[in-house]
Amino acid sequence: MEERLQKIMARAGLGSRRSCEELIIAGRVRVNGEVAGIGQKVDSRVDKITVDGRPIKPAEQKIYLALHKPRYVLSTVEAEAGDTRQTVRDLIPMRERLYPVGRLDFDSEGLILMTNDGELANRLTHPRYGHEKEYRVLVARHPDAEQLAAWRRGVVLAEGERTAPADVRLENTKGKGSWLRIVMQEGRKRQIREIGSLLGLPVVKIIRVRIGSLHLGLLKPGHWRRLTAEEVKALRAK
Repeated sequence: MEERLQKIMARAGLGSRRSCEELIIAGRVRVNGEVAGIGQKVDSRVDKITVDGRPIKPAEQKIYLALHKPRYVLSTVEAEAGDTRQTVRDLIPMRERLYPVGRLDFDSEGLILMTNDGELANRLTHPRYGHEKEYRVLVARHPDAEQLAAWRRGVVLAEGERTAPADVRLENTKGKGSWLRIVMQEGRKRQIREIGSLLGLPVVKIIRVRIGSLHLGLLKPGHWRRLTAEEVKALRAK
């Protein structure tokens, strides 16, 4: 039976459908020796699919890991050519192909799901499923009521787009700064830092503590654990 190529790739553990589409757009995917195109339908039983010249194989066993990404680690599988920085994949001593779900900025830390389940990755990253992400954010000042209200309503970013409403609460103060608890469904690149800057609340530190129903818990930076069957089931439920 023919299916969309990115769906087959995601099921084989090559990442979310969106990241698989990026591989196709980059010209790194071939079907029967020909460069593949977005939306192309193939039959995995008879068509030969390769990525960077290597045939894709169905994942034999689905793997689900919760990782506490430290600051100054890239939330990608591989760094770009010439970039010697450590990646989240470097932190997992397993040979299986794994991809991060829920990217974090280089200078942010917290929960990332590492998996080879492309279908689940798609559910967790696609906006229509509305999975929440929760953060603890240290800002350099004490916010006033209007600054918090503006963050909750949504802020117009530099490129002209307004952010979606978010649940923003003052957790406690720390010297001249304050810890905020922020729950949101969207996640543009460096969004929290940009909002903080626009509102006069420079962001000092960001820790993601939850993705959907999955919590960071007591995991220390650089450490990881396997998800329980109940945790995987809960992530798939929505």
